[in-house]
Amino acid sequence: MYEYKVTSPESQQPAAASRRGNATRFSTRGNSLGSPPSMMGGAVGQALLWMHDVASVTLLKARRTLFQAAVLFCVLGLLLWVSIFLYGSFYYSYMPTVSFSAPVHFYYTADCDASESALCSFPTANISFMKNDRDQVMAYGQPYRISLALELPESPVNEQLGMFMVKMSCYTKGGNVVSSVGRSTMLHYRSSLLQTLSTFFFSPLLLSGMAEQKQLIEVELFSAYKTNTYQPTVGAVVEIQSKRVQIYSSDLRIHAYFTGVRYVLYNFPLTSAVIGVATNFAFLGVIVLFSYLQFIWGGLWPPDQVRVKVMMGDNTRIQQRKEEAKKRMEKENSQKELDTPSVIGPVTDVSDSLANDTVVEQPSITSFVEVNATEHDDPNADLEVSHDDSALPEEKDQILRQRSVRKESL
Repeated sequence: MYEYKVTSPESQQPAAASRRGNATRFSTRGNSLGSPPSMMGGAVGQALLWMHDVASVTLLKARRTLFQAAVLFCVLGLLLWVSIFLYGSFYYSYMPTVSFSAPVHFYYTADCDASESALCSFPTANISFMKNDRDQVMAYGQPYRISLALELPESPVNEQLGMFMVKMSCYTKGGNVVSSVGRSTMLHYRSSLLQTLSTFFFSPLLLSGMAEQKQLIEVELFSAYKTNTYQPTVGAVVEIQSKRVQIYSSDLRIHAYFTGVRYVLYNFPLTSAVIGVATNFAFLGVIVLFSYLQFIWGGLWPPDQVRVKVMMGDNTRIQQRKEEAKKRMEKENSQKELDTPSVIGPVTDVSDSLANDTVVEQPSITSFVEVNATEHDDPNADLEVSHDDSALPEEKDQILRQRSVRKESL
């Protein structure tokens, strides 16, 4: 019914070993599970350090960029302000007074018989062409249109007066008259029916005082008057040659007639201002740029950079030159051997003579080639090989004499 299993000691040992292995694995797993927090802490620290470095570099670059942008904006603002100032100064100095208007106050004498309705003298007025009693109104060489505006009432006296003359005389600082002109004018004709209808329709305005029965007549005296540079005009005398004329008020108007650049500046002020300021800004910008290049580089173009030439090594170049010199010497030796006469005799003599020849020729070879001793100091220096052609005949004669001496001794 019941079975008893007997376990031997040998079978118990593997079980204990397996239990120990499991315990070891558990402990190892526990260690492996405990190591990640420390590794994660180190990684997080490195990440924080990297982020700190990146933030520091980025902040430094941002500060530098912000500083450079601020300097650039300041320079551009200064250039713009200077450009506007230069254009305004040019416009103020180049453009003369466009228009000038001065009231004309006529005066006349009153020492005649008062019973007559006519005046005792012609109405006369003296007008100054000096602005603020210091600056001249008219610029030199600039043509001006000068006209006289007369405000005349539509009275029966003026209607019966008809035409009358207006005379103007321009004078200099010394009182000399430089120009004089006379023009005729009169009231515009209006029939009695037209006057009646006009009075009827405008009666409310006439009764309220908002309108008057008068006419404004403008008399052109000069169409293109130019003041003289040596005798500038400082004033004018206006005279109305009629003793019965009735005048409300009068104004002298001077308007400049521009041509060329002044015409463009006056009729297109906004476009001229934009072009002028842009031109000044570009010119000043080029000057500032050249100054910056001069300060940074010392000139308009950057200095030539050092050009590195790829060359062979010093030893290779020296070896190459030595081989070339050796080839030249061998070629010369072979040429000399061909030029020397052949010697007939025993083999021993021939060998001795050849040995002597080689012994004698060695110093000659060394005398033919002169290598610059400073070649190792200056690797770029070329080998200097000099061939002393004048020494060859003497050595040949010496060799021949030696051979003849040996022959006689034999």
